[in-house]
Amino acid sequence: MEMTNNVASDYDVLKELKEFDDSKAGVKGLVDSGISKIPKFFIHPEEKLPKADVQLDLPVVSLEGSEDANRRAEIVAEIREACEKWGFFRITKHGIPDGVTSGVLEGGRQFHEQPKELKMEFYSRDLKRRVKYYSTLDLFVTKIGQWRDSVVCDFDHGVVNREGLPSVFREAMGEYAECLFELKKQLSELLSEALGLSSDHLANLRCFETQKLACHYYPPCPEPELTFGTTKHSDPNFLTILLQDNIAALQILHQNKWMNVPAMRGSLLVNVGDLLQLITNAKFKSVRHRVVANHEGPRVSIASFFYPSNDELTKPYGPIKELLSSDNQAKYKEISTLEFIAYYMSRGLDGAAYLPHFEHP
Repeated sequence: MEMTNNVASDYDVLKELKEFDDSKAGVKGLVDSGISKIPKFFIHPEEKLPKADVQLDLPVVSLEGSEDANRRAEIVAEIREACEKWGFFRITKHGIPDGVTSGVLEGGRQFHEQPKELKMEFYSRDLKRRVKYYSTLDLFVTKIGQWRDSVVCDFDHGVVNREGLPSVFREAMGEYAECLFELKKQLSELLSEALGLSSDHLANLRCFETQKLACHYYPPCPEPELTFGTTKHSDPNFLTILLQDNIAALQILHQNKWMNVPAMRGSLLVNVGDLLQLITNAKFKSVRHRVVANHEGPRVSIASFFYPSNDELTKPYGPIKELLSSDNQAKYKEISTLEFIAYYMSRGLDGAAYLPHFEHP
C-alpha cells in the first residue's frame, strides 16, 4: 500500500483533522482522554524526526550597565556578533522581575489546564482575532499536527489593553506585556547601534510596534520520537523574545547541526526574525529552530513576536539604504509584512526557508 507522510493512502486525514479541530480540546484533550498512541496525523516523516547533534549554550549578553558608555559598547559588540553568527542570543539582567516571568508562565499553564468549556470561546484560526486559542495554526495547510496548543494575544501600538483577555491570566499577561514593550525599546536601540546606525533608527522604521504574545503549552507525549512540539521554521516577524520554563526542548540549526539549547532560569532568548534579516540585507541572520516533543511536561513557553502596527501591515520594507553600497547591493525586494505573512501561511511550517522567495534574481 502506498504511503504518504508515514500514513496509509486510504487514511482520510482531512476527516481526522476536522474532528480534532471541531473538538476544540487541542492536544491537551487527547492527553486527558488517556491515549497511549498518538493520532496518525501527528506522525512526521522518519527522515525529519528529531536527531540533535550536540548540546550548547547560546551567546549570553547581560544588559546590566548599558547606561555606561564603555559597557554599552561591549553590549553592542556582543549583540552584533550574536546576530551575525547565531541569530539567537540569551539575555540576562534584562530588568523583568522573576515574579512577573513566573507569574505569566503559571497564568499560561492555568489557561491551558482549565476545563475545555472555559477555553472554547477563544478557539479560532482567524488571525484577525485579538485573542485566539488553537492547536497547530497551519494544520489544514501541512495536514500534519504539532504536539502543542497555543493561545495568542495581540497588543497593538505599544498599548497593553487587558480588556477581553482570558480572566485566568489577564493581569499576569498584561504585566508581562508591559515589561516586554519596555525591553523592546532597549533592544531596538542596541540593535540599531549594532548595525552602525543611530540608536533610534529601527524605532523610526516602526517595525516593533505590535506584540503578538503566544503562550505555548506542550503536554507530555506518549510517543515523542514520532512527532514534534514545533517543526523546523524561522520566525516571520522582525524580533522574537522567548521565555521558557525549566524543561529544555528548544533546538536551533547552527552550522548545519541541530543543537539542544538548555533552559536557564531568569534569562530570556532573543532571536532575529526573517523580516529583520531582510531589512539588514542578511547582516543579521534569521535561524531555523524547532521544539522536540517529550515525555516530561507539560512544558510552557511564552513567545513575544514583534511586528509593525496592524494599520501599517501594507507598508513596504526593504534593505536599509544606509547599509547598502556598491559592494553590498540589496539582496531582497521591498515587500510588506502582510505579503510576507500571506506567503508564510500558504506554505506552513514545512521546514524550508521563506526569504529566498523574495530575493532579487
